[in-house]
Amino acid sequence: MMRSESRNVQNAQFCTERPTVYTLIGRDGKPYESATPGTLGGHRKDRIYGTLDCPGAARAIARGGYVTQRVFFADEDTAVAAGYRPCAVCLRDEYDEWKRLHGKGER
Repeated sequence: MMRSESRNVQNAQFCTERPTVYTLIGRDGKPYESATPGTLGGHRKDRIYGTLDCPGAARAIARGGYVTQRVFFADEDTAVAAGYRPCAVCLRDEYDEWKRLHGKGER
């Protein structure tokens, strides 16, 4: 091995990137680390979940009041098991079904 090749191998050992870790909320409502990003976002205090591109969440984030309460879920089943309800803006059909099942009035 040539001297420059040896130096490159040594440098490569120290230049490894740390894998990205995402914090998601599990079925028990507790955070856990995941190598895979969540597919749904939510609001911890209001216990609402929705799509990552939800216009309602985007407006709240733009106002700055949402970011500290933002949570993420692997999937819808996990969000529901953790006690979150669907967003009325981006998941309208799921929200209407949730209202029907929980005896909530018409909007």
